[in-house]
Amino acid sequence: MTQSEWIVGVDVGGTSVKIGIISAKGDIYKKWEIKTDKSDGGQRIMEDVWNSVQQKLSESNISSDNILGIGLGAPGFIDGDTGYIYEAVNIGWKEYDLPGHLKQLSGLPVFVENDANVAVLGENWQGAGRQEKNVIAITLGTGVGGGIIANGEIVNGANGMAGEIGHMTIEAAGRPCNCGRTGCLETIASATGIVRQAMELIETGNSESKLVEHFENHGVLTAKDIFNYAALGDQEASSIVHYTADVLGLVIANMGALLNPSKVLIGGGVSKAGDQLLDAIKASFEKYALERVSSICDMRVAELGNDAGIIGAAFLVKQKVLHVSF
Repeated sequence: MTQSEWIVGVDVGGTSVKIGIISAKGDIYKKWEIKTDKSDGGQRIMEDVWNSVQQKLSESNISSDNILGIGLGAPGFIDGDTGYIYEAVNIGWKEYDLPGHLKQLSGLPVFVENDANVAVLGENWQGAGRQEKNVIAITLGTGVGGGIIANGEIVNGANGMAGEIGHMTIEAAGRPCNCGRTGCLETIASATGIVRQAMELIETGNSESKLVEHFENHGVLTAKDIFNYAALGDQEASSIVHYTADVLGLVIANMGALLNPSKVLIGGGVSKAGDQLLDAIKASFEKYALERVSSICDMRVAELGNDAGIIGAAFLVKQKVLHVSF
């Protein structure tokens, strides 16, 4: 084995930490998860990660001398150059030198990026991006995340806030967002935002949608339920799906005028709606975008699922240590 043969990829989430031993070619040799210990401001998470990595390396007869480095994706506000974490609310970290801490534990080079940025690196390296140089990725889950690759490099901005697509203002007098502002894309296009649209419709008391009956029978409604009823022809469910897709298409068209991407990747739990959502977003994008922008842009559903983070974290190490790019 050569030292560059293996990379450790880590994806820190609020519930679990996904970890992988990944080859320099991008193949996952072994992957697993550990619980995210958020007690005491998350101060034990990196110890847990490194102890777990050491155990798996030992089981695999891989020496840490054969590890090129550790790449890590984390939520929150992160300095893309240093990996310093200003704040990760869902974890409890604040003013935290994560790479310094993990490097001290492991003795290995450590590189840290925002989790959405790491995910787009993974998708572009081994997934739906196909190693394009100009890519926009949008993750539709509980919130809306995003990552941008321009000219082969992740775009971080002046203090790590580039790519925060979910917090673009869409409705100036819209609904409150968790960020403290109103009308963000996240309040519309996240799973939470889609359900919120349906609940507002139900609460009018004037709806004849099957969504009303479903909520009365089950006491809960999910984004998946809304897509299912839309596919069955429920008009009000369909109107929610089409409004959500129209907003997303408009946002992507505007971003397209700025960034001129060749690929747009749609991921996250909401993307499991598949062509039903993707086709509607494409139609909206083509309606709003400059023809020269839309003609070069291929829109796809992301392919790697939960593996995007650990694969992208591995690519981050390649990018930093071996100076490779797309």
